Amino acid sequence: MKPLFTILLALLSVFSFNSNAQTTTGNISGKLTMVDGQPLASGAVTLVELAKTTLTDEQGQYTFKNITPGNYTIKIQVLGAAQKDLPVTVIAGQQAIVDYQLPKENVTSLQEVTIPGNKNKFFKKESVYIARLPLKNLENPQVYNSVSKELIQEQVALDLGSISKSVPGAGIPMIANQGRVTFRSRGFETEPNARNGVAGAAFSSIDPVNLERIEAIKGPSTTLFGTSISSSYGGLYNRVTKKPYNDFGGEVGFSAGSWNLNRLTLDVNTPVNADRTALFRLNAANTHQKTFQDQGYTNNLTIAPSFSYQITDRLSLLLDFEFGQEKGTSVVRFNPFTGSGLTQSIVDIGFPYNKTFLGNDLTYSTQMMNIFAQMNYKISEHWTSQTVVSRARSTINGYITALNGRANSTLQPQIIVGNTNFIATDVQQNFIGDFKIGQFRNRLVAGLDYYNNYNDFDRVTVNLPAISFLNPPTNYRVTRFRIDSIATNGGTLRKEKNRDNTYAIYVSDVFNITDNLLAMASLRVDRYQYLGVYNVNTGQTAGGLGANGISAGPYSQNTVSQKLGLVYEVFKDRFSVFGNYMGGFFNRSGQSKDGTPFKPERANQLEFGVKGDLFNHILAGSVSYYDIRVKDILRTDISDTNYSLQDGTRTSRGVEVDLTANPFTGFNILAGYTYNYSVITNANADVNGLRPDGSGPDNMVNFWLSYRLPAGNLKGLGAGFGGNYGSQSYQLNTQTTKVIIPSYTMFDATLFYDQPKYRVSFKVNNLTNEKAWSVRLTPQAPAQFIGSLSLKF
Repeated sequence: MKPLFTILLALLSVFSFNSNAQTTTGNISGKLTMVDGQPLASGAVTLVELAKTTLTDEQGQYTFKNITPGNYTIKIQVLGAAQKDLPVTVIAGQQAIVDYQLPKENVTSLQEVTIPGNKNKFFKKESVYIARLPLKNLENPQVYNSVSKELIQEQVALDLGSISKSVPGAGIPMIANQGRVTFRSRGFETEPNARNGVAGAAFSSIDPVNLERIEAIKGPSTTLFGTSISSSYGGLYNRVTKKPYNDFGGEVGFSAGSWNLNRLTLDVNTPVNADRTALFRLNAANTHQKTFQDQGYTNNLTIAPSFSYQITDRLSLLLDFEFGQEKGTSVVRFNPFTGSGLTQSIVDIGFPYNKTFLGNDLTYSTQMMNIFAQMNYKISEHWTSQTVVSRARSTINGYITALNGRANSTLQPQIIVGNTNFIATDVQQNFIGDFKIGQFRNRLVAGLDYYNNYNDFDRVTVNLPAISFLNPPTNYRVTRFRIDSIATNGGTLRKEKNRDNTYAIYVSDVFNITDNLLAMASLRVDRYQYLGVYNVNTGQTAGGLGANGISAGPYSQNTVSQKLGLVYEVFKDRFSVFGNYMGGFFNRSGQSKDGTPFKPERANQLEFGVKGDLFNHILAGSVSYYDIRVKDILRTDISDTNYSLQDGTRTSRGVEVDLTANPFTGFNILAGYTYNYSVITNANADVNGLRPDGSGPDNMVNFWLSYRLPAGNLKGLGAGFGGNYGSQSYQLNTQTTKVIIPSYTMFDATLFYDQPKYRVSFKVNNLTNEKAWSVRLTPQAPAQFIGSLSLKF
């Protein structure tokens, strides 16, 4: 017993020593909250005398441990808010509590706040990207829609096309041959080319595993975003990525479903250092799926790490990466024969809905790498410096396919084989201020923007003999061996490189005339330099091809664009009326027959409407009317078809409605409606006065109804039901020939059980097996069943 007694005595002595040691120090903890009491995450808190800095966690909490007794100062630094110094006294063995609530609303932090409880969980509008400065939705004279990760999760949306179902007017997505997705916006084709507010184009599929939300910004937006990411006059899509947070946690998920769908996802977050100023997050996904058609599949891998570092209480760094690679077969792209002068529907044409005519060995492979770095420095209470560098690279190898009609019932396979590279670099320096001149508040961003684009093509186009698609030869299939045999000694070769630079300066100011009346004025000056096309075969830089194949050598263009807006908040933070006049442009190369060089094509939008966030977030949304006028469009010179004239015009106007509601606890509604009237004016006779082909349906509806049990033994059990409608549209629309895409109505439903440690869900897409087509006449999938399980930690 004596040895045992000695050991116990020794352990008690050590414990007593440690206890005494612990009582010689104290701790400091506290909580940071917004003006409305919601927790403020990732706020910088500094213990001044010890030069220790930490960040608040998702609940707004922070802690400093083992602090020597004495008097200290807690300094709180939050972007968009004044510095706050708070005295604190540390007593040995005690916990000093220092809480702080921001005295006014902070939009920079507000964008990440989750509306508590069972309120309007799908309404998350606040963003620092839309206006390039912290501006609330009701203060912004521009319309935008936001699809949050909560809605993405509930709808089991595994790709960007599925996410876009919740964006009013997006329509059926067009999937390009490399998995790239394109939407409609106000009658124009629009791509998701923006990432965290700067250029982040990817000529490949983009996995949503690292998305915090999608922002659909409406109308010409060149003034603040430039032509590098303003993919159309209808607007642009901004992909907001998930950021690291100050806590350990994550989720691993698995989904399986129709056509051998297998998808594994990972989201893990952790602080890196003891002070929790360095944070790391990793999102990853691997997806394999076959198509519903007789041939076709995709297999992709995405890895998206991000790292944030609060270097000092004023200086922070964010690094965000996207790496993706995919191997798969091209989706069907059918271009019907147009020489017969008929008006017919794709249904009447009789093209097989379930056939591709292409072998599974005709694959493409893509690799995408996007790098994003942002450094924020808080110069003073009123000014912040923001430096952003973005680098986007996409590489495409393999086979790109199309099926071109050669008669009413025949097609000719066209295969492009080779290598293509797209590399884009965007560097921005912004100065963001929030200050007063006299009694008038100004929120201003002034920036410099440099954008470089480089493209490299090395590929051959092969056209095979035509076949009947109604009665194809037995076991007909286009194979890799057949294409390679022709491409080696024939086909049309494209072996070239091209590049361009854009230099821009912009400024935008939101001026409070009164507390409720705001005016926005923005201006951008662009200098565009097209450096021509280098032909690898000839060794000559002769310029690219302008309109109708006319050579267009290197050239420069200077352009000025504007954005003007007015907002009056009828009820502060509840209801506002707004109007805007915004401009956009695209550079055009070449010259007319008389030698006049072409100038940039331009568009201006006039828009007005209302926005609301009523009854404590129960009802929110916007209603707007817009009118977009495009001028200086190139059209064929009928006196000499080798040249073009630059006097074409186009009009696109319509109404957009976007509403979310929480009529009672647990029940949420999302609904959208768009009407678009588009017409080509002052154009060539074959299309003059007609709706442009590819502009999508003129009427579109989307909705999603969701109910989740808020209490009881089955709390977390819920269901969702939604649908999308699009009216008749055109793949081709001329005075003599029309190819009609029929209207469609598609419904989806989901059942889920969400608990703190796990989530189980079941989804059915296209419940009624509706047949529908994209603007490229790609058949859409019939009913698809998806089961999903996620484990949270």
